[in-house]
Amino acid sequence: MNDRIALVIGSSTGGVGRHVRSLGEGLRRRGHRVAVVGPPEADREFGFSEAGMRFSEVRIGPSPSWNDPRAVVRLRALLGGADVVHAHGMRAGALCALAGARPLVVTAHNAPPSVSGPLSAAFPVLERIVAARADLVTGVSGDLVRRLRAAGAADARPAVVAAPDTGGTIKGREETRRDLAVTPERPLLLTVARLAEQKGLDVLLEAAPAIADRSPEPVVAIAGDGPLWGRLHDTAAEMDADVRMLGSRSDVADLLAAADLFCLPSRWEGPSLVIMEALRAGLPVVATRVGGIPDLYEGTVEMVPPGDAGAFAAAVGRVLDDPEYAADLRARSREAARNLPDEEDAVEAACALYKAVTRG
Repeated sequence: MNDRIALVIGSSTGGVGRHVRSLGEGLRRRGHRVAVVGPPEADREFGFSEAGMRFSEVRIGPSPSWNDPRAVVRLRALLGGADVVHAHGMRAGALCALAGARPLVVTAHNAPPSVSGPLSAAFPVLERIVAARADLVTGVSGDLVRRLRAAGAADARPAVVAAPDTGGTIKGREETRRDLAVTPERPLLLTVARLAEQKGLDVLLEAAPAIADRSPEPVVAIAGDGPLWGRLHDTAAEMDADVRMLGSRSDVADLLAAADLFCLPSRWEGPSLVIMEALRAGLPVVATRVGGIPDLYEGTVEMVPPGDAGAFAAAVGRVLDDPEYAADLRARSREAARNLPDEEDAVEAACALYKAVTRG
């Protein structure tokens, strides 16, 4: 089989783009002809062209735009020859649906924005368009699948997203901790996240003084960049706790190796690729019970309600203060990591979707 598959992506901050590139590479290895359609910055960030995929520019921004009618016209011209169109995200999916792309598979990667704005108001409309016109829809978490079914989708299924391969450590635990000026006896709590509202990092900072109230005092390290950098950096600098803003880092594997506990206080997550990385590193994880986290990590990850700084601090304290419990969580992480989906699992699942919408 040598199908022509078009992968359509909108503006992406990371996980979606990495998933699309991984999927495209896997499809090409199976002999499919893969084209990627999306905004030019997506190709620059994720290197679709460098990976051998034909890339065509269509500006699909994060919010409704005056450019959308032009994008629909261009999508109609670009996608007419595809055997399958697979759009990633509600914006990309709805524009492909309005362009008449068929057969059309749409994967929902994110929940509606939690803050008011044009996209928040438009999101239910996008869902209804996708549910009515796509041949098949998938969601990266159970709540997204349920939303799509409630919007009227006749066929809505869970998506399979591969665990990322971050490579091995380069410096290792001891050298990385020395670089961070963290002495061996101090617990290192790590968060790796985009500095945006969705990630709930304000809650982590609110919890930090209670977490710090033990001896030796833990270090809270936050790696990442994003629109809230200035606000979070200023808050951290004024706190009576050792909170370190590390900025964007390329040595995530080393940071995970150096850490004693991984924290993710998000207000919403899909499958959370960074939790997958933490599980592979054998770390105990404290996270919020949102999105795909309970679907995928029940019984593995210590979970608390979103937005509750007191509950988050208490859960972290339980892990730090109980070595046996921490060791049990480490064992659960290693066991769960052995069952995480890999790239071939994700590609196989996608091919099954494409076969479902093209048979007959």
